[in-house]
Amino acid sequence: MTISNETGRGNRCSGCGARLQSVSPGEIGYVPESALGRQPVVCQRCFRIKHYNEISAITVDPDEFFRMLDRVGEIDALVVHVVDLFDFEGSLITGLHRFVGNNPIVVAANKIDLLPQSVNPNRIMNWVRRHLKLYGLKATDVVLCSAKQRFGIDRLVEKLNEYRDGRDVIVVGATNVGKSTLINRLIRDYSDLNEELTVSPYPGTTLDLVRIPLSDGKSVIDTPGVVYKSRLSELVPKTDLRFILPEKPIKPLNYQLNDRQTLFFGGLARFDFVEGERQSFTCYVSNALPVHRTKLERADSLYAEQLGTLLKPPDRDRAEELPPLVKHGLRIPPGGHNDVLISGIGWVKVNGNSGAQLVVHAPKGVKVAVREAMI
Repeated sequence: MTISNETGRGNRCSGCGARLQSVSPGEIGYVPESALGRQPVVCQRCFRIKHYNEISAITVDPDEFFRMLDRVGEIDALVVHVVDLFDFEGSLITGLHRFVGNNPIVVAANKIDLLPQSVNPNRIMNWVRRHLKLYGLKATDVVLCSAKQRFGIDRLVEKLNEYRDGRDVIVVGATNVGKSTLINRLIRDYSDLNEELTVSPYPGTTLDLVRIPLSDGKSVIDTPGVVYKSRLSELVPKTDLRFILPEKPIKPLNYQLNDRQTLFFGGLARFDFVEGERQSFTCYVSNALPVHRTKLERADSLYAEQLGTLLKPPDRDRAEELPPLVKHGLRIPPGGHNDVLISGIGWVKVNGNSGAQLVVHAPKGVKVAVREAMI
């Protein structure tokens, strides 16, 4: 049952102003049917903030997200863009600066805890700054953090206080970047939930934003996570996310490959070293994702015969839920180190200096690219 489309505030959440519905728990404005008789009626997301100091993830498609960002540009606020260091390019909102007007942007580069412990944070910071500039995103500042481990959160709060100048804070990000985890940290440690959730919808619009009150009368404003179908993590069955989204620091896998050799990442993607001198390749993927090496000449038949058994995830009975694999021919020039990224899975670092001819097979629509090595 969906709440009727009547006019007025009766069919909207009294906490955030979103239109109420009782059909889709993962979407904006969800309220269980059993709660419809309460007054005032609040959506499940607002209810969990108020009573449990916890916000849940809500998602929207990119078109709806960018329509929302158009309205965000009308708010005088500090914008916090949460990006995922494990899937930097896949989680970056590259057009963000066009929508937020003159509002300053602080980039929270989350999940630093997933990178190998030997990594130099200063190198990662410099890499992030260079790549933000490469994508045309003008960040006022960058903070490396781990919302899950609470690393860098105090530093982030310092930056928020430094740059917000008494304004609200709007948090934006793609799905699975840790945005809700980060906001939950802010709620538990820095908000004042003795106040009611506030509503500030613009006339004639539904902002679908949730305001979490701060002690100075301003708010942290949560936005739904944007869904990018170019990330493999958006395409796999939900049961397979545990294989591709790391929970612990990545243990790099190093392979010495001759040309005409192939690496399979479960049955989700394939990396062919087609031509070049013998060299090493380092895989930065979830420790739970099986990597299988074989000869290029056997790769097609192995995939056809073993998809869903030796090569999984996905399981054989769910393999058809994914788009077919398509080829991406890549040339790695001699000199310098590069990563080959497969958005949503991770990346492979090409360690040799002699160059390489590669072909990456990934589900149709998934972003595959070459970049300057992160590590």
